[in-house]
Amino acid sequence: MTDLPADNRTHDDDDLGSLVASRRKKQQRLIELGVDPFGQRFDDRQWIASIRALVPQIAYRTQDGQTIQLPLITEATKGDFRGWIAQQVAGEVVGPQVRAAGRIVLHRDKGKLQFIDIRDWTGEIQLFVGQNQVGPENWEVIQCLDLGDLIGVDGELRYTKTGELSVFATHIHVLTKTLDPPPDKHKGLTDQEMRQRRRYIDLAYNEGVIERFRNRSKIVESIRATLATQEFVEIEGPTLHTIAGGAAARPFATHHNTLDMPLVMRIALELHLKRLLVGGMERVFELGRVYRNEGISPRHNPEFTMLEVYQAYGDYRSMMDLTESIIDGAIRSIGSAHRLPWGDDKFIDFTPPFQRATYHDLLRQVTGVDPWNATALANFANSRGLVTQGKHPDVIKSELFEEFVEDTLVGPVFVQDYPASICPLTKRNRENPEVAERFELFVHGMELANAYTELNDPDLQETLFRTQLAGMSAEDSMARMDHDFIRALRNGMPPAGGLGIGIDRLVMLLTNSASIRDIILFPLLRSEQ
Repeated sequence: MTDLPADNRTHDDDDLGSLVASRRKKQQRLIELGVDPFGQRFDDRQWIASIRALVPQIAYRTQDGQTIQLPLITEATKGDFRGWIAQQVAGEVVGPQVRAAGRIVLHRDKGKLQFIDIRDWTGEIQLFVGQNQVGPENWEVIQCLDLGDLIGVDGELRYTKTGELSVFATHIHVLTKTLDPPPDKHKGLTDQEMRQRRRYIDLAYNEGVIERFRNRSKIVESIRATLATQEFVEIEGPTLHTIAGGAAARPFATHHNTLDMPLVMRIALELHLKRLLVGGMERVFELGRVYRNEGISPRHNPEFTMLEVYQAYGDYRSMMDLTESIIDGAIRSIGSAHRLPWGDDKFIDFTPPFQRATYHDLLRQVTGVDPWNATALANFANSRGLVTQGKHPDVIKSELFEEFVEDTLVGPVFVQDYPASICPLTKRNRENPEVAERFELFVHGMELANAYTELNDPDLQETLFRTQLAGMSAEDSMARMDHDFIRALRNGMPPAGGLGIGIDRLVMLLTNSASIRDIILFPLLRSEQ
C-alpha cells in the first residue's frame, strides 16, 4: 500500500489511515459486484469543453411537442431560471445525449440524489445522479466512489431547475479507483517542492496547472510553425559530445564503455548546427535539451530546453527580426494579448518592434562612467566592492553590466554590440573591432535570447579558442579544442546569423510563472531521502 511520508501528508496520520482503509474496502466491494476497479476501454467519450459547447441544443419541450428556446443562463440569472420554468406550460428541459470521462473533484451526497463534479483536461462539469435514473445495480456501484476516482458517464446534457448545467446520468462507469486520498480540500497541495516532486497530484488537483503546461506545448508548436514558414529545417544533433563546446559552462561527464572513452552531455547546440551550414543546409534549427552541471535557482535548472537557429547569409539584425516573429507567434498561439502581466503588479508589452540599445550606452547611463575608459571603469568597480586586479577591462565591463545594468532592463530590449573579447564565437564590427555583433534580449532583468553575427574566419576562430583556453595545461587545452570545428570552418561556412532562445524562460514570461520549476514538468530536486 502506498502512503505519504508523515512530514508531507495533508491529512492527519490517523485520518489518512482510515481514509485509505475505506478506499480499499470500496475497491473490494466493486470486485464483489463484478466491476473492475481499474476500468476498461471507454470509447466515444467527448471532451468536457466540447460538451459545454452543446448548450445551444438544450431547449424546453412542451407535452404537445413544441420547442421553446431557453433564456440566456449566466451566473447572474440562475436565480431567475426557476421562475421562468414555473411560468411554462407542462413540459421539460431536454438536451443532447453525451458521454464524458474525468476525475471526481467534488461529491455531494443528498440521499437518493448525488451531485458529482468531474474534470478532464478541458474543463469541469456537474453530474446529476439520481437513484431511479441509474437503477439499483449502478446505484450500488456509485456508493463505492470517492474523490479522485476516474469515472465515465452516459447521460443527457441539460439544466437543473436552478439553472446549473449538468449531465443527467443514466449510467456511471468506474474507470479507475484511487487508493490514496487527494489533498485536503481546503489546505490543498500548496508546498512548492511537493507540487514539483508529485507533479501528478499538482496537475490533477490544482487549477490552472494543466492549462499552463498545455500552453507550453502550444508555444513550442508555434515556434516550429514560425520557422517552417521561413523555410528553416529542424534537425536532431547529438546529446553526447567528446568536447563541451558552444558555451562556457560545466558539463555533466559520462563514459562510453564499448569505445572506452569519456563523453560529456552537451552544454549547447551551436557547433554541430554550424557544421551543417558548412555542408550547405542554409537554414537549420534545433529544439532540444542541454545540460549544465551548475546551480539551481528560480531561473536555472541543470536540464533545460534551448532553441538554436542558424541562417546563412544573415546577421544579428536578421536574428532580431526572427526573434520578434517567434515571440509574436508564441503569444498568438496561446490566445494572449501582447501586453502581458508579470508578477503581481508589472506588465510586459511584447508589441513589436522591441526597443534596441547598445551595451556601452546602457552601461554609461546606469553607472555614469565612460565605458571606454578602462581606468575609470576599474575605479568605479573598486568603489563598489568588485575585484579588478588582473582582469581584462572587458571582463570588468561585463561584471559591472551584470551587477548594475541587467536588473534595470524592463524591456523587452535588444542589448546589442557587446565587448568583443568576451564573445569568442562572434564576428567583430567592421567599423569598431572592439565591439562584437551580438545581442541579448532582456525582459525584466532576465536574459531571454542571445544572438550573433557568426564568426566564420577559421584562423581567427582558432586564435580566439586558444586565447579562451589560455592558462590551462597544454594537454588540457588540446583536449578541449574542437579541432574538427576549425577544420569545418576551413571548408567554408557562409556569413550567418545565429540565435539562441531559452524556451523555459520564454514560457515563464508568457504564462506569468515566477519560477522555472513551475513550467518544467519534472525539475531536478534533491532526493527525498
